[in-house]
Amino acid sequence: MNLDRAVMAFAGILVLASALLAGFVSPKWLWLTVFVGANLIQASFTGFCPAAMVLRKLGVAGGSAFKG
Repeated sequence: MNLDRAVMAFAGILVLASALLAGFVSPKWLWLTVFVGANLIQASFTGFCPAAMVLRKLGVAGGSAFKG
């Protein structure tokens, strides 16, 4: 799995977890979904993604979207 796919998988896991938590615990968990979505939008324009930086340090192979 390369970095690009790992970032998408991580974002998907956070969104699904947020939806489950919002349904079973508190609707305030939807703010996590808002944060993930906003981060994906800014990363698409800037190429800066904190999750990509962390995953790269954990040894995930590089991809083509997040360089540096």
